[in-house]
Amino acid sequence: MAVLAARGYETLTVERVASRAGVHKTTLYRRWGGKVGLVIDAVETFAARQVQLPDTGSVDEDLRRWAHSILATLTGRESGAVVRALFRGPGDTPEVRDLRRRFYHTRVALVVPLVERAVERGQLPPGTDAAEVIKQLGAPLYYRLFVIEEPLTAEAADLAAAAAVAAARAGVFVQNQRVGGSA
Repeated sequence: MAVLAARGYETLTVERVASRAGVHKTTLYRRWGGKVGLVIDAVETFAARQVQLPDTGSVDEDLRRWAHSILATLTGRESGAVVRALFRGPGDTPEVRDLRRRFYHTRVALVVPLVERAVERGQLPPGTDAAEVIKQLGAPLYYRLFVIEEPLTAEAADLAAAAAVAAARAGVFVQNQRVGGSA
C-alpha cells in the first residue's frame, strides 16, 4: 500500500513492491500472479482493515461516527494517499476502475451490519436497503473531495450522516418503495 500511495497504480511494479518488502519478485508472482492480483488483494485488505464499526445503540450516532471514519480515511496520510491514487491516478484503465469498485464495495459490505442493526432495533423502516444507506452517506464526501475539490470537514461528515439518516427514516431506501426500483 505504501508503494501504491507513493507512486500510484500506473508506476507501481511488482519489482518495487518486492524490493520494499525485502523479498524476491518471484515470491510475489507465485502468490498473486502479478501486479493486478497483488494490488487487488492489498486494496481489499486495506479497506477491511480501515473499518471499525461503531455500535452505540443509536443509528444517528453510528452513522455520524461512520461518516467521520470515512473522513479520516479520505484525509489520513497513508489512507488518503491510497484513495487518491485509486481515484485520481493518471491512468483510468479497466484495472484501476475495478480497484476503485472493489475498494468501495468492500467497505460498504463491511458496514452493512451497522444499518441492519438499526432496522432490527426499529430505528429504521423494515426493508431498508442497508448498502444503499451506506453508499448515500459516503457519496457526498467523495463528491466534495474528488469532484468539486472542497476540503473535507467534520461538519461535512455530520451533514452527510444526518442526510442519510433522515432519508432512511423517511423510507427512501426501502427496497420496494424506491422510485423506479422493485423488490
